[in-house]
Amino acid sequence: MHFETRLTRMLGIRHPIVMGGLTFYGRAELASAVANAGGLGMLTALTAGSPDALAREIARCRTMTDQPFGVNLTLLPTITPVPYADYRRVIIESGVGVVETAGRAPTEHIEDFKAAGVKVIHKCASVRHALAAERIGVDVISIDGFECAGHPGEEDIGGLVLIPATADKVRIPIIASGGFADGRGLAAALALGADGINLGTRLCATKEAPSHPNIKQIYVDKDERSTNLIFRSLKNTARVVKNSVSDEIVDRLAKPGAEFSDVAELAAGVRGREALVTGDTEGGVIWGGQSMGLIHDIPTCDELITRIVREAGSRIDLLQDSRKSA
Repeated sequence: MHFETRLTRMLGIRHPIVMGGLTFYGRAELASAVANAGGLGMLTALTAGSPDALAREIARCRTMTDQPFGVNLTLLPTITPVPYADYRRVIIESGVGVVETAGRAPTEHIEDFKAAGVKVIHKCASVRHALAAERIGVDVISIDGFECAGHPGEEDIGGLVLIPATADKVRIPIIASGGFADGRGLAAALALGADGINLGTRLCATKEAPSHPNIKQIYVDKDERSTNLIFRSLKNTARVVKNSVSDEIVDRLAKPGAEFSDVAELAAGVRGREALVTGDTEGGVIWGGQSMGLIHDIPTCDELITRIVREAGSRIDLLQDSRKSA
């Protein structure tokens, strides 16, 4: 079955499936594999490390696919200033047609992206933020339910409510994010009013994912209960894989008066990246969502996306047949 939605038409992709903006994973190997399978691959600007390195990664990705792919540009406050204007310039000058922004609102970037014809996806975790993003001119909302890996916001609204609540209010296309891993999720998202789905955790357990095989296997071995919510007391909630490091972060921050400095060495990004490379599943913070309960194998991206589309079609056919026989 072929699903044509506002999202596929706008972005020029075959299937309404988008790769999440995955720190560490958002490289040419995985992004091109998703693109070649008919979804929207996504490079991650900050993973590249610098604007010049991003330009090289974009060029490298183009040697691996002739299909559309985008760039994630996460906008966060940092101790060391990030040259966001330079990243924006590279995205535009490299001819990338889609950018995904996350973190704070992309207000200062919208005008330049629009002038260059770049479609802007903005990741939100609430209806009110989705409406605000629509008002400033983004083209697509990626709406993150509480099930997601990464930052689900502070309001704890699951996708079953958040997706249709967003669809009721915004006029632009919606990507459903958080908890999606198979064809049942795609069928459900479309039924709830979304125009496509976002795959994050599920793509971390694929052949093309650049992490160590031990890391890929934990997504298969663990289940929907195997996450921790860290930084809750700091109002910066993040969902990660449950291991000894994230357990310790939860325990330390539960103490009265605890601050980020009390867990900084545990949560350090360099420590998490090292764990992903070496395969030490207890070596650092590893991002993962509740969709781990739906991951049972490590396929190629092509196998995964083909299966998701086929399963979604079968599920929709089954519902239609049930209605006819009622």
